[in-house]
Amino acid sequence: MRTIDYNHRIMNPNILPLGKLPPELLARVLSGAPVNDERVILGPGVGMDCAVVDLGERLLVLKSEPITFVTSNLGWYAVQVSVNDIATTGALPRWFLASLLLPEGRTTPEQVLQIGEELFAACRELGISVVGGHTEVTHGIDHPIMAGTMIGEVTRERLVTPRGAAPGDRVLLTKSVPIEGTAILAQEFPERLAGTLSPAEIERAAGYLRDPGISVLRDAQTALGAGAVTAMHDPTEGGLAAALWELAEASGRRLVVEPGKARVSEISAKVCAAFGLDPLATIASGALLLTARAQSVAGIRAALEGKGIPCAEIGRVEEGEWGVWTEAGEKLSRPQRDEITKVFE
Repeated sequence: MRTIDYNHRIMNPNILPLGKLPPELLARVLSGAPVNDERVILGPGVGMDCAVVDLGERLLVLKSEPITFVTSNLGWYAVQVSVNDIATTGALPRWFLASLLLPEGRTTPEQVLQIGEELFAACRELGISVVGGHTEVTHGIDHPIMAGTMIGEVTRERLVTPRGAAPGDRVLLTKSVPIEGTAILAQEFPERLAGTLSPAEIERAAGYLRDPGISVLRDAQTALGAGAVTAMHDPTEGGLAAALWELAEASGRRLVVEPGKARVSEISAKVCAAFGLDPLATIASGALLLTARAQSVAGIRAALEGKGIPCAEIGRVEEGEWGVWTEAGEKLSRPQRDEITKVFE
């Protein structure tokens, strides 16, 4: 479990809290990133899940992702969350590089072998080649951390980016939120849920990692095959609320949503309530946020639900100042960090 020196933060209010950088700071950092190669179709930016490079007949799609909140199933987990981002572009994941940092004084060969086998099994299942990376025992950490880079490829015609959302499109959300947050909290802090959930419910919540699962690869491929998908985004840190804002910023569009239409399962609601967390602002891999042409919505929803993937229409894309508003005309609160960080502090 991580600790934070609150006295130091009080003395220096500029100390950043646990979690992603605040979006305004991230935008400032990325504004200085050099992109000198004209083959870069999509570079760094807030709300951009992946980079895209033009290699001629095929486009290369790249994504780096660290795994910091979980300690179990680390290798498998790293593959799934990286694949999710690749999937949001319409690409297929092909190659993976993993950097594994292990804590000094507490790592055994058996643990390393287990993480490796988790990683390799996940890649074998999805037809992904492991092509490199780095592994070391290092100081300054108290649990294993893996940072992965997934590389995929896609044809130019199939490429989808967050910039594609257009006025008149509808906003859709698959499955429910927060699937990932539910699994993390039940796996890492089962004792804190014991007074609120039954043992069977805690086991079910921990199992959310695989059922309904944190992967959105099938969601994305099904939606793309069923209609005109214009943009896709993977709700990770900051949950659905942050993902909506990131999509609005990346596309430069105004999103009008009905948050109450986003499905929150009974178990997820119980888990979030036990920790005092907002389920719409809690890390939410497993749900796919997408926009689609209005005439394609019925076909996309039917195709997804035909494969057992629930899908709800939660809003629309409009002309106007970019941002996220509710149907009541109120600006949706933008999370500055993920709700789950409160638990890890």
